[in-house]
Amino acid sequence: MTSVAPRPGAAAPSLESLREIEKRVLWLATAIVHHANRVRPNASGLKVGGHQASSASMVSIMTSLWFSHLRPQDRVSVKPHASPVLHAINYLLGELDERYLTTLRAFGGLQAYPSRSKDPDPVDYSTGSVGIGATAPIWGALARRYLASTGAEAGSGRQYALLGDAELDEGACWEAVLDPMVAELGEVVWIVDVNRQSLDRVVPNIGVPRLQGMFGAAGWQVLTVKYGHLLEELFTRPGGAALRGRIDEMPNPEYQRLLRCTPAQLRERLPGSDPELGRLVADLDDATLHAAVRNLGGHDLAALDQALSSIDDARPTVIFAYTVKGYGLATEGHPQNHSSLLTDAQLALLAERLGTSAEDPWVRFPDGSDAARLCADVAWRLRREPPAPPRPPAIPTDFGRTPGGTATTQAALGRALLDLTRSAPDAARRVVTLCPDVSSSTNLAGWVNKVGVWSARERVDWFADDPETILHWRERPTGQHLELGIAETNLVGLLGELGATWSRWGEPLLPIGVLYDPFVERALEPWSFGIYAGGQSILVGTPSGVSLAPEGGAHQSVTTPSIGLEQPGCVGYEPAFAIDAEWTLLASLARLGRPDGTSAYLRLSTRPVDQALAAVPADPAAREHRRRQVVAGAYPLRRTSAEPAVTLVAMGALVPEALTAADRLDALGIPADVVCVTSPGLLFEAMQARAGRGAGEPWVLDAAFPARRAAPMVTVLDGHPHTLAFLAGINQVRAAHLGVTRFGQSGDLGDVHRHHGVDAESVIRAALDLSP
Repeated sequence: MTSVAPRPGAAAPSLESLREIEKRVLWLATAIVHHANRVRPNASGLKVGGHQASSASMVSIMTSLWFSHLRPQDRVSVKPHASPVLHAINYLLGELDERYLTTLRAFGGLQAYPSRSKDPDPVDYSTGSVGIGATAPIWGALARRYLASTGAEAGSGRQYALLGDAELDEGACWEAVLDPMVAELGEVVWIVDVNRQSLDRVVPNIGVPRLQGMFGAAGWQVLTVKYGHLLEELFTRPGGAALRGRIDEMPNPEYQRLLRCTPAQLRERLPGSDPELGRLVADLDDATLHAAVRNLGGHDLAALDQALSSIDDARPTVIFAYTVKGYGLATEGHPQNHSSLLTDAQLALLAERLGTSAEDPWVRFPDGSDAARLCADVAWRLRREPPAPPRPPAIPTDFGRTPGGTATTQAALGRALLDLTRSAPDAARRVVTLCPDVSSSTNLAGWVNKVGVWSARERVDWFADDPETILHWRERPTGQHLELGIAETNLVGLLGELGATWSRWGEPLLPIGVLYDPFVERALEPWSFGIYAGGQSILVGTPSGVSLAPEGGAHQSVTTPSIGLEQPGCVGYEPAFAIDAEWTLLASLARLGRPDGTSAYLRLSTRPVDQALAAVPADPAAREHRRRQVVAGAYPLRRTSAEPAVTLVAMGALVPEALTAADRLDALGIPADVVCVTSPGLLFEAMQARAGRGAGEPWVLDAAFPARRAAPMVTVLDGHPHTLAFLAGINQVRAAHLGVTRFGQSGDLGDVHRHHGVDAESVIRAALDLSP
């Protein structure tokens, strides 16, 4: 049973007090949405929206959880459409000022969906993107366990997810449920609001028994709260077994239709052809019959209390709580009630029934009443100490060595992580890497061998004595690498929660997720949502582009270079050389785990490149000057001694083509500057700042694209050409933009580059077209 520490002298909440709270929460949640849509002026005429019906189905569940079972160390992810219920509860607990109750979906007010970063009251998990909020507590539990294994104080507590039944349609839920590590997370509890409706319709067949079997097969405890005490009592009467069978077997739409029936219609529809059931129904008065049809377990506080008290902390738990969408409202059970709103008259009737006032909607419980005392006791019990300010570790800016020979930026990632263990061991201990089964193929083997694989308990490495094993899979609580199977959504979900430990517990981690760049877009939505929720992390996409050559075709990425331009809260880098990869990685690590921090996306390549082409200055001051430019977004790689006739701008794996083209253009009497871009996003921010529209660093534009050397421009990258097209606007020059706009082809590197028009010949032709 849940251990709840009561306030000294506080009695356990009575069922009567809980029912008073339940009624007031229903009223407040409904009134918050009503005010936003029917009271607050709306000059634009745009729909405001809100979800009175979806909130109503969650009121009993959330009342029981918050006022009887929740502890300060617990965390709750609230289904998006029940945000008004969360705000109502926080208001009753004194965590939300009354002035915000009139601001749902208003600028600077209560958000449409729960938000850790934007709502004025406490929110444990940002939700809104269906399926992501449901799985977030799983990754929150793993992040807490990982943090605790490092010796940090991360507390304990359950991780609750409140989700709608239709949310289980999302594949993200099942990717998470099926991961082997999840079966060991006994602190995870999902409570499914089984109201059998989605946005458009009554779902014909939810198939709860099938879902129960799937959770059970994954090792979860499965609890079901289907019927309330009134129905359970009726089931014991003559004809009760027939009543249970009738309700159990009827299709969802038929049951929903009964909720809209008068008692007379119920007496006709409910018994069907069963005489015994007919006699049971005939013996019930109208009020009892009306109440019995909607007496589901998800609205029975005693039944919910029993289920919540039965949670087995040795394994994850799912509770299926049957509810009625719109329970207690005039729109109760209507198949199109998802976004419906009560009329003024209906709201007034609701106020009368719930014992409150539509004229004074935000009135609190009278001082000294049992309900007021319960609110005060729960507020005291759930009080949390704010986390200590984070202290991110010091990150070096430069390892001081210059890579030589031929290397790839992908290999540079693994090398840089190993260098970090030697140069900054305190920082390296906070690094945690994640992969979806691609550690060996993304050059992380050395790092994994060095730090080990994280596991809640040590496991036997049966290949430790095999001399032909290169990647050693040593699983232990001190490991710093996690594998989540081939499930990119899981990876970035955990990445976001590992990146939020600085704000939850004041203990920053430095999480790095590595996956194939073609699959970054698959993971982009949950990763973006993690950033929105305050998770700071590094996402590495590698290998990238058509430079994969023989592995081209489906295994290419075309649009990912734009992520760094367009993703809020993220700095994107695509380095051309190993030294650039190291510098940008270190700069990205230094931005993590702080209130003003940002995430990063690194797009790396498997193309071998001669590192001498980087021409890294030997002088320490000149080297630092280059590093600052690399981190800021671009640097001049080659300046012709004459006035340039053309500027070649290249990024990532295609910088060698630009240098080759520059040599040949010089031989043709067309002097060419070469600029290496490392971050289109930072350059765009610099342009905006120069125009007075942002906080970028305009100096990098003058360093890489000085006006005195302005010339027609050719841009080239292994990705969509629009990524760099804006650069022509720096000095308002004519330009040609080369890149990849079609699905790829397998082949030799030269053939593939020619096919897409990104080879040196194509760069030269574009430059000649721009020449006078």
